[in-house]
Amino acid sequence: MLLAILRLGSEAYGIPILEEVCARSGRELSRATVYVALKRLEQKRLVMSRLGESTPERGGRAKRFFKIKPAGLKALRESHATFKRVWRDYEAILERA
Repeated sequence: MLLAILRLGSEAYGIPILEEVCARSGRELSRATVYVALKRLEQKRLVMSRLGESTPERGGRAKRFFKIKPAGLKALRESHATFKRVWRDYEAILERA
């Protein structure tokens, strides 16, 4: 979710986030799954959201846009570093397999 928000930038809201995650992961997710995850990320203060303008196309409802907070960027960087460290530990084993 965090990577999708980062990639989408100022256009990061529910449906594009869902589409980005599904396209990149090759997995299908429900809208509910995405919205629950976004709510949790906001509760953990990794992202923040704001309401956009209401639009007639959405029946007068506003889109909720998401942006990564500094703590979210830190979490992404730490996750990436951990992945690289773990991968490096197993790379030699995989080469011999």
